[in-house]
Amino acid sequence: MSSKIDNIRNFAIIAHIDHGKSTIADRIIHKCGGLTEREMKAQVLDSMDIERERGITIKAQTVKLNYTAKDGKKYILNIIDTPGHVDFSYEVSRSLYACEGSILIVDSTQGVEAQTLANVYQALDINHEIIPVLNKIDLPASEIEKTKKQIEEVIGIDTSESVPCSGKTGEGIDEILEQIIEKLPAPIGQKNENLKCLLVDSWYDSYLGVVILVRVIDGKIKKNMEIKMMSSNEMYIVEKVGVFTPKPHDVDELNSGEIGFIITGIKNLSETKVGDTICDYQNPVKEALPGFKPSKPVVFCGLFPVDSSEYQKLKDGLAKLQLNDASFSYEAESSSALGLGFRCGFLGLLHLEIITERLEREFDINLLTTTPGVVYKVHLNDGKILELQNPSNLPDPTFIKFIEEPWIKATIITPDQYLGSIMKICQDKRGIQKNLSYSGNRAVINYEIPLNEVVFDFNDRLKSMTSGYASFDYEIIGHKEGDLVKLGILVNSEPVDALAMMVHKNFAQSIGREVCEKLKDLIPRHNFMIPIQAAIGGKIIARETIKGYKKDVLTKIHGGGALDRKRKLLEKQKKGKAKAKQFGKVEIPQEAFIGVLKINKN
Repeated sequence: MSSKIDNIRNFAIIAHIDHGKSTIADRIIHKCGGLTEREMKAQVLDSMDIERERGITIKAQTVKLNYTAKDGKKYILNIIDTPGHVDFSYEVSRSLYACEGSILIVDSTQGVEAQTLANVYQALDINHEIIPVLNKIDLPASEIEKTKKQIEEVIGIDTSESVPCSGKTGEGIDEILEQIIEKLPAPIGQKNENLKCLLVDSWYDSYLGVVILVRVIDGKIKKNMEIKMMSSNEMYIVEKVGVFTPKPHDVDELNSGEIGFIITGIKNLSETKVGDTICDYQNPVKEALPGFKPSKPVVFCGLFPVDSSEYQKLKDGLAKLQLNDASFSYEAESSSALGLGFRCGFLGLLHLEIITERLEREFDINLLTTTPGVVYKVHLNDGKILELQNPSNLPDPTFIKFIEEPWIKATIITPDQYLGSIMKICQDKRGIQKNLSYSGNRAVINYEIPLNEVVFDFNDRLKSMTSGYASFDYEIIGHKEGDLVKLGILVNSEPVDALAMMVHKNFAQSIGREVCEKLKDLIPRHNFMIPIQAAIGGKIIARETIKGYKKDVLTKIHGGGALDRKRKLLEKQKKGKAKAKQFGKVEIPQEAFIGVLKINKN
């Protein structure tokens, strides 16, 4: 079905986590008849088990709906439901590029939160028209006027025509649909021009191969058409064209302004670069669309199978997960303590948690993850710059001029009674306060903090000290020089590469002492004494000793010349222990690694 471009509306739904994006998408789909009563279920667009269990959206989803307005005109609505969590802001930015407007949902019981701000600013940066919606008005704690005032003060958007609604009861959904028609602009595009379309997303389907989500800007895309990917200059033939309603539905063609999917028989996801421009192979366009900034992993950690026989299973699992998540990277690495595994890069800690949980659940692998770390830039004396992901690969300090670490700009929104404890934790993490403003009884604080300090347990501590009321969002602002050292852990004089970490010089001694104490409790006693040491280069900064078992060799000795015989036996025992210490191997149990990884960094 071809449609006039004036009656198309493409919009994204943006909000903080748990403010009701997916639920309002459900109500809109139901209202427009996208699914029958029998097919409806809660969060219909969250298709992964893990999304449904955690109640979060991880992948952006899209739906095409037909809507008849109050004046009888027929419209086509293309919704993109986006994730709310900071780790998936890359998904949000891609979705926004495919639309002309956004519905901003704010929970009227919670008000504006950190991620609300981040997503709105992304939408405003690309000149989106924004419709504010106040959700959860059916709850007794709902404060509509206070939330409106907060949106105006913190974000600066006019809320005089904002829509109060309830995703649960369906109240206000009609008003939202009417405002979408009235306020959001129709897409701009030329129907009769040569094809130009944006590759918004792609994922792997085991039956169809790679499914490509596209937004047609100019012209049209139809079955059996020869298309070209501009980044690679490769030619493909379109085998299938369709839309999600939200079920996949085949159509003959997609016209300018429309969002849908195409299948071209591509089997390898790396051939479809997100943000690429697709054009007609016979009549290519001269200029590509600006596309998106590629996502860069910021948090790295090692993933090792607890049972080394599961290595191949882990390798296959990672390859399959990467098919549907291009923002996650991995490469093989080996550790003398943990065996063979992979060094993986993630967009953040939740992303890491989701990937590890999916590996354990979907592929039945027992995993051990090493301490999460970030990418450091190591400037060498000869002018070269190394990107360091794994602390055990740090060159000799004599070759290093200085080391830079990534910094973030953190936005924390909190009720003001928790302000003092939040400022203290930020200062402890080497944070620099940049701004503090108020909206009612809520404070908005901006800090610049090293990412390494935040990546470990910052969010958990923030939530626990504020009873879950504070919200936190961050963006990377670049690298700055830092006084950083590599803290190595030696067990029986052997370095344990899996426990090496980069720390700030001021914290090295306290962290080293804590790790040694923890290992002393977790490593079982052997027949010989085991020293556990924390070292910076060749300098030992902390030490604990695990005493060896001592056999009493003197009990049976009595009578004449006993003293000499006792001394000889003790000497023999001493030599035996020295030999055992020299050749004995200390097995570090898995629990010891897990215990050390759980140590708070401050």
